[in-house]
Formats: sequence, structure tokens, C-alpha cells
Amino acid sequence: MIGRLKGELLEKVPPQLVLDVNGVGYEVDASMNTFYRLPGVGQTVVLFTHMVVREDAQLLYGFYDRQERSLFRTLIKVNGVGPKLALTILSGISVSEFVQSVQFEDTAALVRLPGVGKKTAERLLIEMKDKIKDFQVDDVADFTLTDDFGDAPPVADNRAEAESALVALGYKPVQATKAIAAAEKGLEPGASSESLIRAALKSMVQG
Repeated sequence: MIGRLKGELLEKVPPQLVLDVNGVGYEVDASMNTFYRLPGVGQTVVLFTHMVVREDAQLLYGFYDRQERSLFRTLIKVNGVGPKLALTILSGISVSEFVQSVQFEDTAALVRLPGVGKKTAERLLIEMKDKIKDFQVDDVADFTLTDDFGDAPPVADNRAEAESALVALGYKPVQATKAIAAAEKGLEPGASSESLIRAALKSMVQG
């Protein structure tokens, strides 16, 4: 199994990135919380990974730190939560926020995430209650986006990329379009796709 990768960041197209490790390009799906902390394209990055082997595919998921990967691995053990949904959860909520939601039995915070209905949220609260004791809760992270995204693509491309990322994370196309349009109004003109995604996710998750 592949548990860690260190290499040059070749591509960043949320929620997927490509990492060049000694000439081999690894396609990795990452949560948006990990994307927010990545350096610019061309820089060296270390990712802690989890590999999922299926009959029709071999999928690699990457995380900026061990804590997020550990929560991902715990989430996918919950009945009804697969890797895609676990990644979506970790894109809309930080490790600290998730732990606090479980501790305070905040079902409302979880059902705002795409793919998490009331029954799934209740199951998460029940099954994760004892498991989160191993996770240390820090102050809720407010990650700063890197300014180095390589050559800035046109604004329309940023918008389309941001919408595609939200759809890939489980949001409906109409929902994604509305969320990105609303996010644009609160940001500087020409905002990066990652800034748009972050603003959109924050507004949808916080309701």
C-alpha cells in the first residue's frame, strides 16, 4: 500500500492533483482542507495517503497531515460512508469542527454537507462518539490560501473549475452554480478557483 508521497506538485484541479514522484505522476484525490494548505504548482509537497483498491480502479486519497487521514480512515468504517462521502465531509468541515459536532451532537452541522442526510448524520454521531477520543481538538483552522497558482487562468475558467469541483464533491450542478455566483460577490475580481470553492463551501455548510 502507498502511505506517503513526496514529490513535485504538477497539477491542482480541485478535488484532484497530480504529484510527480521520481518521474511517475500520481493522481490523488484530496479534500479541500488539504488543497487550502498546498503550495503552488512546481513546489515540493508531502502527502499522507490512503489507497483504495477496487475491481475496476485503484484510487489514491491524499491528506496534508496524519490527523486528517486518520479521520478519513475512521469515517470510511462507518456503515454507509464510502471514500467519496468521507472526502466530501472533510472538504466541508475541518477535523476540529467535525470532532466538536460529534461531541455536542450537532446533527444540523452534518446534514448541511452533501450526501449526509439525517439518518447518516445520526449514524455518524453514534458510531464516531467513542472513536473521536483519539483526536486532539485544536482551534478551528482558518487556512490561508497560497497566492502561487502558476499562470492565472481566465475568470470564467476559475468559475467553471470551482463549479466542477463542487459537483465532484457531491453538490448538484444548480446548487454549485448558485453557490459560486454568490461567492464571487464577496470576493475580489479574478479570485482563484480555490478561493471561490472555499467561500462557497463555507456559506453552504454554515447555512
